[in-house]
Amino acid sequence: MRLTDDRYAGEKRQFELALRMIRHEARTRTIKECTGLSDDRIRKLYATYFLDRTDVKRRRGKSPRQVQYYVRNADHQLQATTLVALFCANFLIRIDDDNRVHACWPRPDVEFGHRLCRAYETYLVLHDDAALNFEWTWNLLQCISCNDELYLAVCDGCAARYVQDAYAIDNGCCPTCEIAAASGKLDAQ
Repeated sequence: MRLTDDRYAGEKRQFELALRMIRHEARTRTIKECTGLSDDRIRKLYATYFLDRTDVKRRRGKSPRQVQYYVRNADHQLQATTLVALFCANFLIRIDDDNRVHACWPRPDVEFGHRLCRAYETYLVLHDDAALNFEWTWNLLQCISCNDELYLAVCDGCAARYVQDAYAIDNGCCPTCEIAAASGKLDAQ
């Protein structure tokens, strides 16, 4: 075997990740950060493989940045918490004993991108009514890693961790307990 036989493996992984992220409707900038491909190359990949497909849209503009979306209601909060657990399972982040989140990657690369896609694809399997698209998932990972606007709180009832807005009043109830309490109230009426 020659050393040059594997010389295109890295570029092949970049293209595979770019195509995978385009299928999830990731924005060009997000794809670029993980793959290192140029904007022009990413646009050409989209034009070559996805232009005639109606099920894949090309998202334009800036990625979403509002953290309130993750805690808008108990369902969104539950889905954001699920994603954080999947980030942890895919070794994108780690959570210490003080519930502080730490990024496992100094900067995004191809392996990081594949792990993020794997977490997002698992999330889609777990939630039929997925409220968070790929760009919201990307933003959640960035926000939760900073321990600034979003953090992990602990439920007073069941001691589970859940995603919480640092600037909102926390009632100490995780989304699972909140949904259970709401369904119990509906059944009683």
